[in-house]
Amino acid sequence: MQNTPVKSLIGEEYEVEVGPVAHGGHCIARTEEGRVLFVRHALPGERVRARVTEGEESSRFLRADAVEVLEASKDRIEAPCPFAGPGKCGGCDWQHAKPGAQRRLKGEVIAEQLKRLAGLTPEEAGWDGTVVPAEGDKLPAGEVPQWRTRVQYAVDPEGRAGLRKHRSHEVQVIDHCMIAARGVSELGVEARTWEGMAAVEAIAASGSNDRQVILTPRPGARLPLVELDKPVSVMRVDEKDGGVHRVHGRAFVRERADDRTHRVSSGGFWQVHPKAADTLMKAVMQGLLPRKGDTALDLYCGVGLFAGALADRVGDQGAVLGIESGKRAVEDARHNLAGFPRVRVEQGKVESVLPRTGITEVDLIVLDPPRAGAGKQTVRHLSGLGARRIAYVACDPAALARDLAYFAESGYRVRTLRAFDLFPMTHHVECVAILEPAEKGR
Repeated sequence: MQNTPVKSLIGEEYEVEVGPVAHGGHCIARTEEGRVLFVRHALPGERVRARVTEGEESSRFLRADAVEVLEASKDRIEAPCPFAGPGKCGGCDWQHAKPGAQRRLKGEVIAEQLKRLAGLTPEEAGWDGTVVPAEGDKLPAGEVPQWRTRVQYAVDPEGRAGLRKHRSHEVQVIDHCMIAARGVSELGVEARTWEGMAAVEAIAASGSNDRQVILTPRPGARLPLVELDKPVSVMRVDEKDGGVHRVHGRAFVRERADDRTHRVSSGGFWQVHPKAADTLMKAVMQGLLPRKGDTALDLYCGVGLFAGALADRVGDQGAVLGIESGKRAVEDARHNLAGFPRVRVEQGKVESVLPRTGITEVDLIVLDPPRAGAGKQTVRHLSGLGARRIAYVACDPAALARDLAYFAESGYRVRTLRAFDLFPMTHHVECVAILEPAEKGR
């Protein structure tokens, strides 16, 4: 018996009333037949004509773009960037929304994820419901903060630099990225041809004048002679092992946070927004209130931002253990923390290394896991260490809410939660949750 082919709905159009914002940079709408649409380039309360970009008749939901706005929200503005909009660059989700509205939308997503996955109201999470802009980012509608200190350009077959379209490998060629930091724009990556390259990552450190490009060649291609508008170090990604190797210049950039310089090697993690490292460090330290002599863990520690801040505050009688899986990040962390004899950094996955340390109790914990979160096993282990306070730094509200539910099962509750708009124009948001043992009074 032959299977009947499932009909694709790509290109179909529906006139819909746009409902609430959802996690991922889109809003939810329903067709007259009850089909669920995830609609980009729309705002809650609008009436739009939505064109399907992904999905078929059997799909649980369809993805769509708002290609015509029939009734606009008062929060809508003309997207400042000419490359933002249906079928164009996928980097920004909310260019068409006023800055204040973007933060409100992010707040609604956080509240929805907390309620759905952790069973918490904002009040129960100790959160006032606001998403706070970074210093200097509160700009009038139509102006865009230049915040992105690392931009990963894709390169099309003709060697032109651009950015990926939404959920696509197709390249949107651009002549300028409006959210790129000035130091990135000054390199002039978009103005030259990158023959034989698949990608060019441009990095402009905010803590120094260090500039770097990381080239990813297509298989068999030779590296071009890199001549940009500013002095720059050059690295390349090895097509065999994926490692990053120095071509010329420094193999790292220097960043500043907490009044210290941090070495960040190619591929090492550092917050992209120039104000993010200090903003998050301050929120974590204000929440933890470290004391002299405390013992602390910094998990997923990267190049040692939080470990250094903790070490500075717990003093010579205290001790800090950092755990990080990236080999180069561990090397950077050990270099950055060399002035603190009571700090140790171990390499490996947290769930593997932590049980091997033999640590049974600790005063404070910081965890800044990747987007997927820490997970139930790690949360249970941490909850058994008796920490006075735990700081959880999260770049994904869904993963945060899931892990907060695991913490609640293991005897910890949220004391406070703060949210920061460190990725303007996109749907991403950073949160810092401070937890304490549930039996402890507020």
